Amino acid sequence: MSDKPPAREFRFPLGKHHRDKISTQSGRPLSDLTLDQVLSDNVLPDDVSVNAETLKVQAQFAREAGYEQVAQNLARAAEMTGIPNDELLEIYESLRPGRSTYYQLLSISQRIASMYGAELTGAYIREAADVYRDTGLLKMAEE
Repeated sequence: MSDKPPAREFRFPLGKHHRDKISTQSGRPLSDLTLDQVLSDNVLPDDVSVNAETLKVQAQFAREAGYEQVAQNLARAAEMTGIPNDELLEIYESLRPGRSTYYQLLSISQRIASMYGAELTGAYIREAADVYRDTGLLKMAEE
């Protein structure tokens, strides 16, 4: 799959119409995930995790249907599939009110944008830093 509009290539819902074309984070086709596979202990965590390309297709469907905010959320989710889970948990913790200074949040946004190519997610964290600054939700600077 590519970043090009999928409207002619895919039909919604993807899981119903394209089980053979959609794959999970591990690369396993969705059609290969059956109850028998699960019961025989033949399914790993990455076998049930969505991959970036599927999220990009879903984002395009949302955009074409006029749901721009949903499309943006799905596009950020696609970026986040490339960020290790432990780092995502650290970012989540850092975004809790009172946990980070303005400059710490800006540093996180720059790091994930440069290390993982997560430009949309980095911009979202920068936006959160600005909102936290304006609403008093930042950690006071350490002295």
